[in-house]
Amino acid sequence: MSLQPYKNYIGGNWCDGQGVIANHSPSDVEDLIGHYQQAGTEQTLDAIAAAREAQPQWAATGLEQRQHVLMAIGNELIARKEELGKLLSREEGKPLAEGIGEVARSAQFFHYYAAEVLRQMGETAASVRPGIDIEVHREPVGVVGIITPWNFPMATAAWKIAPALAFGNAVVFKPANLVPASAWALTEIISRQALPAGTFNLVMGSGAEVGESLIQSADIDALTFTGSLQTGRRVAVATAGNLVRCQLEMGSKNALVVLDDADLETAVECALNGAFFGTGQKCTASSRLIVSDGIHDRFVEALVARMRQLKVGHALAEGTQIGPVAEARQLEQNLEYLNLAKAEGATLVEGGELLDLVPSGHYMRPALFINTHNAMRINREEVFGPIACVIRVSDYEQALSMLNDTEYGLTAGIITQSLRHASDFKRRARTGCVMVNLPTAGTDYHVPFGGRKASSFGPREQGQYAREFYTVVKTTYVRP
Repeated sequence: MSLQPYKNYIGGNWCDGQGVIANHSPSDVEDLIGHYQQAGTEQTLDAIAAAREAQPQWAATGLEQRQHVLMAIGNELIARKEELGKLLSREEGKPLAEGIGEVARSAQFFHYYAAEVLRQMGETAASVRPGIDIEVHREPVGVVGIITPWNFPMATAAWKIAPALAFGNAVVFKPANLVPASAWALTEIISRQALPAGTFNLVMGSGAEVGESLIQSADIDALTFTGSLQTGRRVAVATAGNLVRCQLEMGSKNALVVLDDADLETAVECALNGAFFGTGQKCTASSRLIVSDGIHDRFVEALVARMRQLKVGHALAEGTQIGPVAEARQLEQNLEYLNLAKAEGATLVEGGELLDLVPSGHYMRPALFINTHNAMRINREEVFGPIACVIRVSDYEQALSMLNDTEYGLTAGIITQSLRHASDFKRRARTGCVMVNLPTAGTDYHVPFGGRKASSFGPREQGQYAREFYTVVKTTYVRP
């Protein structure tokens, strides 16, 4: 741990802020990871100005040089995945294997978009007017503001930063204040690359000051945000007022449908993985388990048995499968939802208790409710914790209706051996991602990611679809 506070990175320089915060591990509240400088409004505006000045130079940089920069970032992430994965797990609370995996996935984003740098191809078209040629190509959108959440502190940042840089944009990056260490470590790697000073900027600080300065700015060209629906709505309003391009990934209330013909072991493992791994702190988590009559009782019994085998513990401890909740406030919210579900008439059949472990951290056992229905608040609102509710249905059509009866639409899963039901589900599930005989959590980096309804707004993230957000199209007419 550094004895000096970790600084912001603005205009190619490491800068002090207007104060510092302490970063503690949720696995051990006495474990101090470090102190991190807090930027304010003035420094955020300085970062935006630096990005605007640097962006034309970066956009004019040759493709091979840009490709080399992104490859170098990815290569270092891979080479240091154990070290950085340990840091990530220590500050966010996910088990060490998941932390290492997240760093490796972050590297894959940089490698993928390094290749995309060299795949930027234009188009030609014949004009309806004789003697005129038409060219269509893409240019950088300009300065991109990036605001990321705490649950995937490196991967979410990587899947936004990598395409932004690949397509020639400059970046102002605001990570969640709960997890500054992972963001700082990624920034330190980027700072050593051959980028014009100001192309990439890190501003750590509060949403009320740094985040607000970003979303209210008319001097950025695009803003990508991952976080809550409530904040996302505010971002959309603010950016619209300045005609700033906006991309939002927000809440979810994903469901996993289990039909009578499902393989029971597959159903249980997919539910366990989707609902509880990552401490349920995933936007793709399956918090609603919609189960048909014929398999309901066997499914619940088998799932409870598997839940009792889960090891909850310190993120860095060997054998830990479920780490701590990320922070005390999130743990309090989880407990409030547990009490709410009971008050609504749901039956708690497993878990939900706090665990007094050594060292002291934010630990709770994953919880499972039965006898719930889709109108309950516990099934309408995003909990973002290791809490799942079983909804009993009579048949496939009722299950599909329940699944779609939500304001969200990110992911949906079905466990079935019926090709007919699986094919119909793929067409009629009103979500951006559909999983068949797989957990709702878990996506690939080379294909589009995003949802429908209140889950997402704007162009898709990841894969080649990212260019729709990070570039603008120019049409040129030429008379030879």
